[in-house]
Amino acid sequence: MDKNLLLINVGFGNVVAASRVVAIVAPGSSPIKRLRDEAGQRGKIVDATQGRKTRAIIITDSDHIVLSALQVETITQRFAPEK
Repeated sequence: MDKNLLLINVGFGNVVAASRVVAIVAPGSSPIKRLRDEAGQRGKIVDATQGRKTRAIIITDSDHIVLSALQVETITQRFAPEK
């Protein structure tokens, strides 16, 4: 395993590998809802919301969809290097 693997906290102690993230999107639009439904049917959905409202959907390069209760902006800021 790569010792320089950057993990991004997506809420409630759940993390994703930054290098595997393709996009972070808001869950409101019809195409994103369709993408989420299709991922659920294929068994490629990871619910990291701990029962809270989904506020961001993270799409990975392995076609997995990660649901997060954090805002898109919050997750995006975690990708920026610390100052």
